[in-house]
Amino acid sequence: MLIPTTANLIERIEAVRITDPLGWHAWMDGVPGETIGFWEDAQEVLALVAALPAGTRMRCFTPGFALRAHAGRHPVFPEQVLFEIAFCFRCQGAWLYGPAVTKDLAHQTFDPDSIPARELLLRFRGENGPRVG
Repeated sequence: MLIPTTANLIERIEAVRITDPLGWHAWMDGVPGETIGFWEDAQEVLALVAALPAGTRMRCFTPGFALRAHAGRHPVFPEQVLFEIAFCFRCQGAWLYGPAVTKDLAHQTFDPDSIPARELLLRFRGENGPRVG
């Protein structure tokens, strides 16, 4: 999966359980949801996301989880969320939001049966990987 070029600035990942998956078309201020944890191994998580192979586009898009990528202590983007990624593990869709997201990155697919996708889903469910918060 392609991720924004600002990914190298990310120091912290916020894992989110999406609270309004059917209202995605109206999300203006980011992905609504409940924070389920912060992952301090941000670059490892982003490498996992970047390793997601493309999937087949389907229609449902009812995402259950999202990532919010925080810039950390960067002088230009202090503590700013540079992008968010909402994942639907059913329809293989991923939608990216935020100031660092270009039009060609906004809507992508991923293979939910791939090893990186299964690892990411285990992290969201709290079954694998470090969590803080």
